[in-house]
Amino acid sequence: MRVVVSGGAGFLGSSLCRALLARGDEVVCIDNLVTGVEENIAELLGDPRFSFIRHNVSEHVTVDGDVHAVMHLASPASVVDYLELPIQTMKVGSLGTHNLLGLAKAKGAKFFLASTSEIYGEPQVHPQVETYWGNVNSVGPRGVYDEAKRFSEAMTMAYQRQHGLDTRIVRIFNVYGERMRPNDGRVVSNFIVQALLGKPITMYGNGSQTRSFCYVADEIRGFLALLDSDYLGPVNIGNPSEFTMTELADLVLELTGSASTVIYEPLPVDDPTKRRPDITLAKTLLGWEPEIELREGLARTIAWFRTKI
Repeated sequence: MRVVVSGGAGFLGSSLCRALLARGDEVVCIDNLVTGVEENIAELLGDPRFSFIRHNVSEHVTVDGDVHAVMHLASPASVVDYLELPIQTMKVGSLGTHNLLGLAKAKGAKFFLASTSEIYGEPQVHPQVETYWGNVNSVGPRGVYDEAKRFSEAMTMAYQRQHGLDTRIVRIFNVYGERMRPNDGRVVSNFIVQALLGKPITMYGNGSQTRSFCYVADEIRGFLALLDSDYLGPVNIGNPSEFTMTELADLVLELTGSASTVIYEPLPVDDPTKRRPDITLAKTLLGWEPEIELREGLARTIAWFRTKI
């Protein structure tokens, strides 16, 4: 296939580009490098099956030639990024999604939307299933990301129903691994970088809030399984193993051998206190489930960060 990947120079996008190339696909990567990093795709630029377009997908998107799939990953995705870029985040979720849906429609291509577990908000159903509608504060500071993704899901389904577009929606839970930005503000990169530098680990809240962490290679396998399937609705792709932030910090300290202490800061506004995917649908429909446990994935990620800081 010839696949357009928006946000292809980002953490997840660059890993997806590599996986698509590895299985023989051609890739057109589109990224404006606001949160993406050109270093993430530098080694791919010599591959004749890979091309890079520096462009903001919130503006009109054109791609010459055949396109068989459009995979829309472009968006600020960490809390630090989308709180600094609230309007851009809303634009890429609305205008960007609309533009890329239009590209997919014009090319007769599949459309794959990277959505998020954040659409569930502070969940009142645990673990979260795809049929749960969520509990989101639309006017809170995190609402710019949550509602952008909720809108992008609604727009995707509207194109499916109105135009018969072949769509996929993945709801991503916390992902970690190589090519995370050291300063992106995500909890895994924060803890690892602070531990490696011997700085205090910054714990927001009392450490009892939970997340479920999926290693990037597992996540990308899930993406491709969903892309290749015939299922049109949203699917959770995440690791159902749930950890408290204290457990995560303890594991990072153990694996890095760091003597960093833990300091506590107030929990940010609307920060969810729990998050875990129900992956029954992914297992049943796609035959997918994660293979790499947190300890192994963190060890790989720490080794990569040691070469970068």
